[in-house]
Amino acid sequence: MAEGEPIPEGGLIARTLEGVSALDAALWDACAKTDDPFLSHNFLSALEESSSVGPGTGWQASPIAIEDAAGAPLGALPAYFKGHSQGEYVFDHGWADAWQRAGGKYYPKLQIAVPFTPVTGRRLLLRDDAAPAIASGLIAAAEQLVAQQGLSSAHATFIAPEEVPLFEAAGWLIREDSQFHFTNEGYADFDDFLARLSSAKRKTLRKERARAQEGLDIVHLTGDAIRPEHWDAFWAFYQDTGSRKWGRPYLTRSFFDLIGARMGESILLILALRGGQPIAGALNFIGAEALYGRYWGCVEDVPFLHFELCYYQAIDFALARGLKRVEAGAQGGHKLVRGYAPVPTFSAHHIPHPDFRRAVAQFLRQERAAVSQDREWLAERTPFRRED
Repeated sequence: MAEGEPIPEGGLIARTLEGVSALDAALWDACAKTDDPFLSHNFLSALEESSSVGPGTGWQASPIAIEDAAGAPLGALPAYFKGHSQGEYVFDHGWADAWQRAGGKYYPKLQIAVPFTPVTGRRLLLRDDAAPAIASGLIAAAEQLVAQQGLSSAHATFIAPEEVPLFEAAGWLIREDSQFHFTNEGYADFDDFLARLSSAKRKTLRKERARAQEGLDIVHLTGDAIRPEHWDAFWAFYQDTGSRKWGRPYLTRSFFDLIGARMGESILLILALRGGQPIAGALNFIGAEALYGRYWGCVEDVPFLHFELCYYQAIDFALARGLKRVEAGAQGGHKLVRGYAPVPTFSAHHIPHPDFRRAVAQFLRQERAAVSQDREWLAERTPFRRED
C-alpha cells in the first residue's frame, strides 16, 4: 500500500500519512491535546525534520489518521514501520529471534509509539475523547495496515491504562511491566518528603545530596534561558551516554535545536557547573501533571551526581511546580531507595499468525505473574516509614 492510500474501516476512511509533519500542527494537536509534550506535533515533527527518524534509522514514520468530510482528523495514531527493535524499551528481541528461527520474518513490524520515549501516554489520539468508534477504527486500521503490508505484527507500547480494555476488546495481547515513579503526596518541599522516610534512608539521601553538590553550582533552565551553548554542552553529555548504552545516539544534534526553539517552555534542562563550566546535565520535559526525565550525561565522574540531577533535583522542581509525579525513565531499581515506587506499564500486541500468537500469549501469562510478584516485593521495600 502506498503512503497516503486510504484504508476503509466500517464506513470510516483511515489513511496513512508520510509523517506527522505532513499534517497541520493545529489539526494534529486537536487530537493529541496539550497535556503530553511527547505527543505534540512539535516533538514528533522535530524527530522527523532532524532525521532522528526516517531513512536509515529503522523508524519510518507512517501515522494513521481517520478524517472527517473536510479532511480534518477525528483520530490519529503515531505509527512507524520498524526495521529493528531498538529505541522501544519494551523488549521483544526474544520474540524476533524465535520467529526468525522458525523461518518467519519479524521485521518490518508496525510500532505505535513515541520513538525513544518510555513514557506512558495515549496512543489512540481522539479529537473527541468520547468517541469509541473512532478508537476502535484506529485499532482496526492498524490491523489492516499489517495485513496489507505483510507485516509480522503491530505493537502499541506504553499505552495509557484506560486504553488497555480497547486493545483487549480487539483481541490484542497485553503485556505488563513496571517503572519507578515519584508521587507527590502533598509535600511542601524536599525536606517534607524526607520527613516521611525512615531515619536511616533520610540520612543517606542527605549525605548523597551534599556529596554530589560539593564544589558545584546546579542550575535549572527553561525557555529562552536555554541558549545554544547549553545545547552544545548537553549534546556532548548525550553522545557519551548514548554511545555507551546503545552504540550510537538515537537523536541528532539538530533535534535539540528544534525542540528548544519550538517547545522551550516545556523543557527543563538541569546543569551542574564547575567554575561556570557545565560538567553534567539532565534533560526533562514538563507535562500538565508530571515531570518526565529523559536524558542525562556527564564529562566528569562525580559520586551521586546522577542521582542528584536526575532524581532529587527533579523532585525539587516538581514540588515547586505542584506537579503530581516525576517519571524518571525506564528500568532502575536503584530509584526505589530514593523515593520512586514501582507502577505498572502496559503494551498491546497484534500478532496475526495463530501459532506465533499462542506462543507469545503463553509467554506473557508467565511473565505477567512474575512482574506482578516482583512489583509487590518492591513495594514492600520503599524507604518510607512504616506506620504501626
